[in-house]
Amino acid sequence: MSDLKAKDKQYIVNTYSRFDALIVKGKNATCYDENGKEYIDLTSGIGVNSLGFADDDWANAVAEQAKSLQHTSNLFYTEPDIKLAKKLCFITGYDKVFFANSGAEANEGAIKIARKYSFDKYGLGRNKILCFVNSFHGRTVTTLAATGQDVFHNYFFPFTEGFDFVKANDIEDFKAKLDDKVCAVMFEPVQGEGGVLPMNAEFIKEVKSLCDKKDVLIIADEVQTGIGRTGKFLASEYFNITPDLTTLAKGLGGGLPIGAVLCSSKVSNVLSYGDHGTTFGGNPVVCAGSNVCVDKISDKSFLDEVVKKSQYIKDKLLPLDEVLDISGLGLMIGITLKSKSSKDIAAKCVENGLLVLTAKEKVRLLPPLTITFEELEKGIKILAEVLQS
Repeated sequence: MSDLKAKDKQYIVNTYSRFDALIVKGKNATCYDENGKEYIDLTSGIGVNSLGFADDDWANAVAEQAKSLQHTSNLFYTEPDIKLAKKLCFITGYDKVFFANSGAEANEGAIKIARKYSFDKYGLGRNKILCFVNSFHGRTVTTLAATGQDVFHNYFFPFTEGFDFVKANDIEDFKAKLDDKVCAVMFEPVQGEGGVLPMNAEFIKEVKSLCDKKDVLIIADEVQTGIGRTGKFLASEYFNITPDLTTLAKGLGGGLPIGAVLCSSKVSNVLSYGDHGTTFGGNPVVCAGSNVCVDKISDKSFLDEVVKKSQYIKDKLLPLDEVLDISGLGLMIGITLKSKSSKDIAAKCVENGLLVLTAKEKVRLLPPLTITFEELEKGIKILAEVLQS
């Protein structure tokens, strides 16, 4: 173990079970450790490095912005966040954007908007938010309360009140819980941490229809699925709906921290001065990089390539004896194994020069959207060899 790894264990709070690799540099989907060992990255920093490592345009935009203005606070206007907000609204059809620093913060913002919308219109008592069993919405006390996995509901009591859980794709369970206290429904188009499980399109359409009749808001948590990850700019496009609120993070920043809440015209003026805020939201350096990400990823030919790469992975892996099934959309892929442990597979992949993730019992792949077919071929070959060993 290198001296740096020892210092990590000594000085950093031990909240992560790290793989035995110290990454020092990378380009696109290829990176290297301190000894020069090469790895193909099929994780993109858990869906963050949408343009891979050190994309030239992204890096230049970030560097140039850092040289001129790194921060002012939201008490003043800056250009990069205004440009980014306009682009996001134009591409998605939303009315306004609130910028935050992470997916959990974006989800907190959406929750606050939903509850204030209901309070302003209906008064006290209509504040419940329906979430889904097996969902994941963040690690703050409130977003943990919104997360539909019992394993996260421990230690940090009391959790924020006002959440209830519905079985995914069970319309009767949904109808039974859609009472007069509900102000919003929050869902992930693909449950990521829950096992890379797409929601059923017909179910989501029916949920939207029922909610529209009751003036219940729909919140799409696209922290992991958004910004081209599934082959659409927003995964909700697969369901042919436009949620009232959509949350973004991860791939939007291309490697720097950012979160965003996209607001429809129905809710875009719910928050006023002092209702919500953040010190770093809309930071000029981060937004300079985000503008590059959005420019590249929103191109239809780019998104078409994401779909082709997804199909390539499925075509190569599905015939393997150890692969029982593949779930997900686009380059958000979950591999169900017949007999082997996903954690063991992930560890062996690192030994063999490949970075992958897990989601419960599945091997999870979130490669950079820019991964080349050459890099993909290398990576999938290593994965196939590990699965068959």
